[in-house]
Amino acid sequence: MANNTRARRKVRLSRALGLALTPKAEKYMERRPYGPGQHGRARKKQDSDYAVRLREKQRLRAQYGIREAQMTRAFEEAKRTAGQTGENLVTLLEMRLDALVLRAGFARTIAQARQLVVHRHIMVNGARVDRPSFRVSEGQLIHVHERSEKMGPFQIAAAGAHRDVLPAVPAYLDVKLEALQAKLVRKPKRSEVPVTCEENLVVEYYAR
Repeated sequence: MANNTRARRKVRLSRALGLALTPKAEKYMERRPYGPGQHGRARKKQDSDYAVRLREKQRLRAQYGIREAQMTRAFEEAKRTAGQTGENLVTLLEMRLDALVLRAGFARTIAQARQLVVHRHIMVNGARVDRPSFRVSEGQLIHVHERSEKMGPFQIAAAGAHRDVLPAVPAYLDVKLEALQAKLVRKPKRSEVPVTCEENLVVEYYAR
């Protein structure tokens, strides 16, 4: 029941943001390509600049499944880093352990990836890591603990079962899916990161 409730919330949030956050939400939105609620089909008035920026920030946050405080900290770090703040922000979020577990195909959704990390199934360079926000460094190896490899969800992942709903593996990851291993070979470039976001609007939101 709890899983169904969470799934319904994700579908509703996806429809509100106009962005499928899970495979189930994507199927639902194909059938009902409009917002939730009784006014979902109604033509809406044009959003204010603030509303547009807020929604874009919420869209990025939802794709990584993070809290507002985490998003704010990532933005502040991105602002202090040389280069374009928006691109830096996406790069920092993409180097989170849960995001890379998803990109590697070990999980089907960001929520499942986070759960795998929290339950201590994921290792980085031979050490268990239970913080989804852990930032993976270039050259580090992400792999499943040997005691967890035989579990059903990981056997399903190793067989490539999630590839039908996930984007192609990005070039910054070297994945050996059958071995449940992935190495971050370099920092992600914004153009390679499979998230839907106009990051400049997110920067404008926080800079207001």
